[in-house]
Amino acid sequence: MTVLDLRLTQTLTPSGLPAVHLGEAWLDAYLDFLTARCRPNSVLAAGYDLKVFFTLTAKTPAEVTVADVLAFITAQRTGSSEVSGPVIAVVDDAAGAVSARTVRRRLSSIYGIYAFLLARGDVTANPVPRGLATRRERDRPRSSRGSGTPLIRSPRTLPTILNPDEADALTAALRTHRDRAMVAAMLLGGLRRCEVLGLRMQDLQVGARRVFIADGKGGHQRQVPISKRFFTLLGDYLTLERPSEADQLGHGHVFCVLKGPRRGHPLSASGLDEVLDGARRRAGLGHATCHQLRHTCLTRLREAGMALEAIQAQAGHASIESTRVYLHLGDDWLAGQYRRAAEAIDAQALSDHPAARTPRDIEPSPVRSLR
Repeated sequence: MTVLDLRLTQTLTPSGLPAVHLGEAWLDAYLDFLTARCRPNSVLAAGYDLKVFFTLTAKTPAEVTVADVLAFITAQRTGSSEVSGPVIAVVDDAAGAVSARTVRRRLSSIYGIYAFLLARGDVTANPVPRGLATRRERDRPRSSRGSGTPLIRSPRTLPTILNPDEADALTAALRTHRDRAMVAAMLLGGLRRCEVLGLRMQDLQVGARRVFIADGKGGHQRQVPISKRFFTLLGDYLTLERPSEADQLGHGHVFCVLKGPRRGHPLSASGLDEVLDGARRRAGLGHATCHQLRHTCLTRLREAGMALEAIQAQAGHASIESTRVYLHLGDDWLAGQYRRAAEAIDAQALSDHPAARTPRDIEPSPVRSLR
């Protein structure tokens, strides 16, 4: 058995794309394959998942078996640092129990690399099962079998949103026009954090009150309408605060660093998180992340009667299933649907009750009609 010394490194490809490597030929070939078809953060997450798995199992890709994968699931869910056979030290958070969603994502990364190696002919089978066959599945012909019982069942939980008072308190705690405009983009337009930071000057369509998302999740583009209030806040920022150094650097990003040696450079994700964390503490709120602001916007739009398909387009969801969560977040919608259905049931029950019938409604007895 060969123990891998995996080191996660990030470099740039000749074309300027960020590349992730681990120092093992098969793993690096797969990560290079992902670099050409996935977002940089997705490649980085896959690289980390593979590092955790192969460090914990202490085996090369060619030596991994189905038993190793099942033992890895148990070790991750229980926080154990042992799988079948001797292992080396566990990396980072692999020593502690992780969520079902994280385990599921890591299994997807492991399945992906073996599908890649199988297509190349490097391995003869994928050791990651798609699921455990049930008795019904075993009785079916192999060609018609499904995936059976999934290896990981991750719970579907509703995202947390801000109520109107919390949203007002957070907005009041922001200190600059830039920060208010960024929060408004998420709270009024439902933009993701990366979409806010990726906005460029040419993406602003002030007359139409829209912004163009040129580089959304999955590389998808879309037009997003936003309230006039956002453009008012944005105008204050562009007029009063945006550093002149941003124009000299020529990057074109809307939201920039306001102070320090990086003044005028594009604001980073950690910078936006720091802004929001400070405002949340000053407002005395226990929760207020970028994604919660987005969830709050989309929930309010649904409560105001916006069609689900329109919310899907606003949010940039590839599947309508991702949008259906806002049906459950919007309590008024569900309560209204239930109330109308309950009233219809009560009306039907009342009309069918004998005491509610008039003499004209009562049909003559067949026996009496024969007399």
